[in-house]
Amino acid sequence: MNVEVLNTGTELLLGNVINSHLAFLGQRLFPLGLRIARQTTIPDGPAIRQGLLEAFARCEVLLVTGGLGPTTDDITREIAAELLGAPLREDAGVLAAIEARLARRGVPFRERMRRQAMIPEGATVLPNDHGTAPGLYFPASQTPALSTPHLFFLPGPPRELRPMFDRYVVPLLEELAGMPADRVCRIYHVVGMGESTVEEVIGFELAQRGDIEVGYCARPNEVDLRLIGPKDILDAVDPRVREVLGNHLVSRDGRSLEEVVVAELRARGRRLAAAESCTGGLLAHRITNVPGASAVFPAGFVTYSNAAKTAALGVPADLIAAHGAVSEPVARAMAEGAAARGEADFGIGITGIAGPDGGTAEKPVGTVFIALAGPGGGTVCHREFFPTDRETFKQLTTQAALDLLRLRLLE
Repeated sequence: MNVEVLNTGTELLLGNVINSHLAFLGQRLFPLGLRIARQTTIPDGPAIRQGLLEAFARCEVLLVTGGLGPTTDDITREIAAELLGAPLREDAGVLAAIEARLARRGVPFRERMRRQAMIPEGATVLPNDHGTAPGLYFPASQTPALSTPHLFFLPGPPRELRPMFDRYVVPLLEELAGMPADRVCRIYHVVGMGESTVEEVIGFELAQRGDIEVGYCARPNEVDLRLIGPKDILDAVDPRVREVLGNHLVSRDGRSLEEVVVAELRARGRRLAAAESCTGGLLAHRITNVPGASAVFPAGFVTYSNAAKTAALGVPADLIAAHGAVSEPVARAMAEGAAARGEADFGIGITGIAGPDGGTAEKPVGTVFIALAGPGGGTVCHREFFPTDRETFKQLTTQAALDLLRLRLLE
């Protein structure tokens, strides 16, 4: 089936909000044997009408996001009702659900919120368990005046759209799509190997087979190798892929580096504490984004100043004076201090120069020292060089730190 996504919202086009809907919907549709053929983003207002009409002529399923709320710029519902010739009528059940949700949260009901209970005739209501604006489903229709695909209207906020889609839209799409095609998507998450290198060592070989779709998604210091094909074919090539990628392969199920590290720590009954300077807590943020991280991550220290390194971690002031805050001895002391003060098996210490100022000929901007203290007193330290913008520098540094720990856990 030909599936399209129409995202509405001026904030998306202004860049004020990142459009995360496409990635989510694409991932959820693939197991159903469906793939998005086209995605369009349009502003709020009259442009929605033209966007819908253009999509009606092309697709069999149209997923529309945004414009179902209570404010004056939320007019997707009204435009759809007009195009479909479906009068809007207040739904007592929807209105009661809105009033009950607001009452539970101690929010007063305002008259304009009543708009969200206006349901076009012929629409199936998709309940919103995490907000007030319900979704809508219209089955495909063919009339002399207008032919329409299967229409799904979903709220814009991801925290509302995602659970609604999983709970109420997926069952409808399963019926429409029938049994999923005998194809699976496998994601090999690779760290420390560039996109072109991955293609050279294994991608070309797989693409030449002709029975596997090969794709890549590159991010700082990591690459996703995406293979799509029949399950038995992917199972047959899996040993070869794993052999070639070796220790660069983090996961084969799309799990992130931090998810793998937390899982490995839990499996071994080990704990990690982190001491960060130039990364400002990003390492702790990535670790604590993983459910269950509390079992393995007792403490994180952001010690940006020299005084904080001494007070929080016990790094000797004379050590900092002798070698500088950005140095191997200080990184080692930070890692060991984090492990000791956090009562953890492993400690990571990070200190570097994110820039754009502060570099020297000996330690230019982009220099970072990453130390890992482990059981038995063994501490290693790597000097890395990431001459890029501050945000990317922090991402690359935490990526290197997590991978250093991952490899240690695999020993």
